[in-house]
Parts: sequence; structure tokens; C-alpha cells
Amino acid sequence: MPEGHTVHRTANEFNRLFAGKRIWVDSPQGRFLGASVRVSGQVLVEASAIGKQLFLHFENNLWVRIHLGIYGKWQWHTGIEESGFLDQPTKGEVRARFYSTDALCELRGPTVCEVITTNDVQAIHDRLGPDPLNPDPTGEELERFVARVQRSSQSIAALLMDQSVISGVGNVYRAELLFRACLDPYAPGKTLPRDVVVALWEDAVALLRVGVKHGVMITRDELFESDPEKAERNFVYKREGEGCRVCGKKVSIALLAGRKLYWCPGCQK
Repeated sequence: MPEGHTVHRTANEFNRLFAGKRIWVDSPQGRFLGASVRVSGQVLVEASAIGKQLFLHFENNLWVRIHLGIYGKWQWHTGIEESGFLDQPTKGEVRARFYSTDALCELRGPTVCEVITTNDVQAIHDRLGPDPLNPDPTGEELERFVARVQRSSQSIAALLMDQSVISGVGNVYRAELLFRACLDPYAPGKTLPRDVVVALWEDAVALLRVGVKHGVMITRDELFESDPEKAERNFVYKREGEGCRVCGKKVSIALLAGRKLYWCPGCQK
């Protein structure tokens, strides 16, 4: 499942290609056809993201909410008038197409693709945790994260995967954030000192920004400004049984709430 940096990159691409322009929306597959007519032909005001959720705000004050889930993906096309792309048969099950006079994107396989109101958007925002990639000039989002961690008896590994605690962190960032913080993944949130929780948030902000910049998850500092396609981008994720890059002990793996958890028993005591 795409993590938060990918959804923010999608929002940035929507804004680059479509913001302030009149766009059309249809559904070759048919499953989004009834809803698409409510926003088709409207000007896109702005695209934004909260964690793994993408929001497209239209001038008639309706919104399209998209959650890719496990199977959802986007495909982008430019220069569509010159190529006659719209006159060609679509390939695969395209849930929704968004297009202007010169660009088009196709959405396949999302978990959610729906038209909602501003009140609906606010309700979703209220139930989601803070997103490290969204602006936080007053520190309010940081404080929300700290409070939700420190009042919980759940493990910090479980809390980082809870989208009501922090939005946009998935299995890769969860494993890497905990390793970088030298945190025992099973430590209850309420046992963690405030400075540790604050540092965890600040590292999430930094790592997700690197992900937005490069389009891939890089968690080893020495690679931030180097080849983003380098295969060994992480410390522990999917490295079970291999030696830790820091202490040499074998990386462990376990199941936590049905998801694979990776950690170093030497560094994360």
C-alpha cells in the first residue's frame, strides 16, 4: 500500500497539471460514472492529502476523495490532444479519468473513489491523525501526536500504524523510524518520554519529505542526496535474518496486528 509521501506527490502532480483549470471526469469502467457527473466540467481549486487519502476540491465546493488501498494506482498522460489519446480504447479497468485539454490521468483499482461534501472532508480530517507532511506552524499537529501516543497502552509499533494517531506512516516507515530512534517496538506509548515522542515525529517529518523529493523511501541519511534508486535504502525493512548495519546482530521479524514487523534486537532494546 502506498505510504503518505506517494499520495502527497500525487497531490502535487494534480496541482501542477490541473489546479485552476476546468477538468472533466468520467468512468470508463462505469463504477464512478454516476458520481463523476457532479464534478465533471468544474474548475479544480486544489488537490491535497492527509496521510494516505487524496482530496480534490472543485469550484462547486464538492470534493473527490481517493484512497488507493493495496491495488490502486495512477497513470499519467500529457499532450493528449495531439496524440488523440481520448479517442483510443482504455486499457484495463479504469475507475476514473481526470483530464483537461492537455493532460489526463487514469485511476485503477482504488479502495475508495467518491464525491463528498466539505462537511464530509472535515469529519474525515477529525478522525485522522496528524500528517507529518502538512504544515504545522503552531505545533498543534505535533502536540496531537504526542498526546495520542502518551495516553495509549498500545505498543509504539502498533500506534505508528494507526492512522488515527499519525497519518501516512505505513510498514516501511514504521520499521525504519523505530530503528532510527533505537526504540523497542513493543514499548507502550505511555511509557515513552515526551522528548522521545517529539523526536519520532520530527524524524517522520524529515523522512517523508525525502520520500516526496525522491519518490522512493530512503531512510539511511548517507543516501538522502545520492542515487535514489539504490537498492539498499533501508536499515531493517525486509532484512530479516541479515546482519544489522549498525551492530551486526540479525534483524528480527514478527507479526503484529497481521503486519510484518522488522527490528534489530541489538539496537532496539
